[in-house]
Amino acid sequence: MNRRYWVVLALFMFVLACSDDNIVDNMDPGPEIDSDLIEEINVQLNPSGYAPLTALLGLKTSEEVFVEVSVIGKNGNASTISNRFQQENTVFNLEILGLYANHLNELQVDLLDANGTSLETQTITIQTAPLIADLPQINIDVPSKSSSPEFNFVNYFGFNQNFRPQRPFIFDQFGEIRWYLNFISHPQLNNLFYDNGMTRLQNGNLLTGDGFTSNIHEIDMMGNLINTWSLQGNGFHHHVIEKPNGNLLVTINDINKATVEDVIIEIDRSSGEFSNTWDLNNSLDNTRRAWPTDLADLNFDWFHANAIEYSSPDDEIIISGRTQGIVKLSAENEVSYIVAPHKEWNTSGSGIELSQFLLTPLDAQNQEITDEDVLLGNTNHPDFEWSWYQHSPILMPNGNLMIFDNGDNRNYTNFGPYSRAVEYEIDEVNKTIKQVWSYGKDRGEETYARIVSKVSYVSDNNSILFTPGSSVDNGTAAGKVVEVDYATKQVIFEATILPPSTVFNISFHNVLRMQLYD
Repeated sequence: MNRRYWVVLALFMFVLACSDDNIVDNMDPGPEIDSDLIEEINVQLNPSGYAPLTALLGLKTSEEVFVEVSVIGKNGNASTISNRFQQENTVFNLEILGLYANHLNELQVDLLDANGTSLETQTITIQTAPLIADLPQINIDVPSKSSSPEFNFVNYFGFNQNFRPQRPFIFDQFGEIRWYLNFISHPQLNNLFYDNGMTRLQNGNLLTGDGFTSNIHEIDMMGNLINTWSLQGNGFHHHVIEKPNGNLLVTINDINKATVEDVIIEIDRSSGEFSNTWDLNNSLDNTRRAWPTDLADLNFDWFHANAIEYSSPDDEIIISGRTQGIVKLSAENEVSYIVAPHKEWNTSGSGIELSQFLLTPLDAQNQEITDEDVLLGNTNHPDFEWSWYQHSPILMPNGNLMIFDNGDNRNYTNFGPYSRAVEYEIDEVNKTIKQVWSYGKDRGEETYARIVSKVSYVSDNNSILFTPGSSVDNGTAAGKVVEVDYATKQVIFEATILPPSTVFNISFHNVLRMQLYD
């Protein structure tokens, strides 16, 4: 068969979405294209069956080339996604991310030489199906001024009729959903309950736990299940992250304990074995009841570990306990510091006096705050407030600790009335803590989230992503994505996410700024 035959017969084959969950098997021939380099080309939409806005581009060329593929945006260059694939070859199977739903997507395929010079450009189209009904409405309240695409990865809790499996999605700065997962027909993940949601691994894949199966999973951006780690009979809740060495830190429910959400494990990435365990019943005081709550039985769920952060310089972990505070622990499960009001800290389960690890707050002039009411959390100082029922401890590039301060039971009275992103400078030697940055107090109930939520640092913009996931917007359950310039505290982007329906008014657990291609 000659080359012309292949051009006529196989050029520009693509898959059309033809079922509710966008799983498509049929291929249709595309138009004839006059090409000096392309011998074969085809496109398969949603090849895994679980990522409806992805495609696989098959390409065969007559000589070795590099390939760059662009999904042409609806909103100009700032919404166009371009990816230059690294390998030079004559046969390609290229993963395409960032299609629009219910749209005749235009793909620009550029063939390049080793110097990046364009040899040939062709355009193909892909028709996609509408979004599933479980996904939300997204309102852009403050438009971004970015001239390049910016993507927000939402660990979504909303739904229309099917709460599980949970469905993460990515939307761009124009409010367009450009990627999502739908595991409703997956043989293993069809009841996925991921709690805090998914994070990005160093290899570009996604990492998540599943409270339904109590397994940890690695999933690629095309929706393929790559790897699974067993929790050996223990339960998953809230959070799993990757250490720099590839091992996994996981919050678990220890099957051998009468309490829950108070044990952390490290999984050896290669062997799957537990290489370390932190039992908070030993390092802390599981009888402390300073922070009462109507959301949990503290005799059963006394700590409620809701997030992990890893401290590389000293190989220690930082754990957020919703009803206790923030604690930093060594690899030997010894306390380094405690960020919490000083009320009712006694001895640990292993008999260590915990008050020695409490931090003394400093004012703006670096003087110790000695007011007992401030230390105990009964009242606030003009320069300092403790965090309350917090989530999402993260280490900033300067080494400081930033927290999403939810504000539930603030100063031991009622709810809120505000949530904050707050940054603390901690001196571990002198056991002091200084509040150096905060945002959210002035917005009050508009961005108050009693539960869930996250802060993160966006290095490209020197900004803070402040994401209250269970806020209420004009009486409707909603989540907010607020990007704040770190230097000026001006809002440079804001969106409101409005699900069709929610559980406990939770729109999402958290939002991450993430590139589609890593």
